[in-house]
Amino acid sequence: MVFNSWHAFFNMGGYAGYVWTSFGLSLLMLVVLLLSIINNKKVLLTNIHRQQARIQRRESLSNTEEGRHVTTS
Repeated sequence: MVFNSWHAFFNMGGYAGYVWTSFGLSLLMLVVLLLSIINNKKVLLTNIHRQQARIQRRESLSNTEEGRHVTTS
């Protein structure tokens, strides 16, 4: 499709409303998808760090409890 002017390009042969709306909605969905991925990554990393900290606390707690049960004769 060849356009003689910018006005003709933006008019899209009379279908501008459909064309630009579809481009706009597609771009909006891509942005929403990108933001969702970024948010999910942050949540996942936060949960991983919390779980690792919980495991380390349990290990250090069990190590200190084992030390208390050891008796010297």
